[in-house]
Amino acid sequence: MILTVTPNTALDITYRVRTLRPHGSHRVSEVTERPGGKGLNVARVLAALGHEVTVTGFTGGATGRTVRDQLAGTAGVVDALVPVRGSTRRTIAVVDTTTGDTTQLNEPGPAITPAEWSAFQETYERLLRSASAVALCGSLPPGVPVGAYAQLVRSARASAVPVLLDTSGEPLRRGVAARPDIVKPNAEELAELTGSHDPLQATRAARRRGAHTVVASLGPAGLLAENAAGRWRATPPCRVHGNPTGAGDSAVAGLLSGLVENLPWPERLARAAALSAATVLAPAAGEFDRSAYEAFAGQVAVTSETSAA
Repeated sequence: MILTVTPNTALDITYRVRTLRPHGSHRVSEVTERPGGKGLNVARVLAALGHEVTVTGFTGGATGRTVRDQLAGTAGVVDALVPVRGSTRRTIAVVDTTTGDTTQLNEPGPAITPAEWSAFQETYERLLRSASAVALCGSLPPGVPVGAYAQLVRSARASAVPVLLDTSGEPLRRGVAARPDIVKPNAEELAELTGSHDPLQATRAARRRGAHTVVASLGPAGLLAENAAGRWRATPPCRVHGNPTGAGDSAVAGLLSGLVENLPWPERLARAAALSAATVLAPAAGEFDRSAYEAFAGQVAVTSETSAA
């Protein structure tokens, strides 16, 4: 069982409009709602790949009930979310179908009480006992300690469970110091962590800070990965146009599935890059265009470079 942790779950709502104009009134041509938050997106992609996944994190209020109701209809995903008094947030993605650009609006999450945080920790420790890998994903809602991910990384390592961290800002900085097996920042998050805008220098610096493997999402340029065994670039066969929301989450799913299947790193990265590109063509985060994924999977170019280890 793969475990994904989403402290700040959400109901993802995607609006599609012909052209998005500031200060204007718009007719929405299509609306989709999906369980959201990075870890839930990762879980849904993993389930679509045939893996058994358990999700945990916080959920509450009417929005939280909608999230759980929709999760109940997702084959392969087990709901171990911890109930809270506050209401789960919503995220709004507005897709301009003419340009393909997406505007994202993210509500704040519910305030988490000390008792709710303690209940989550107990759930997490229990779930680790049967986990083959764990992903810690996304932002932290108010009330959760900024060092929460560092604590959760240490717990996973104490249980000998491989752990992937995908967050940003101070939670990422503290979490990396706890020595996760994999961190997967995007270029902006990596630059904020290390102070370098050169991806090669930044991945090396992130490893010095504690990460065993750094996999950087570079948008249309694909992925750059480095660990003690080597450095690789995974480049998609073409640039795809669509909604990029969730593309990084699909890359995480590719990395996790490759980890539990014990694939070599080049194969993991090819899968992650293909899933990421195929997600841009899907209607919402947590989904991917399967035919595009199958086509891309054999076309991603993975090149090995001299390791900086």
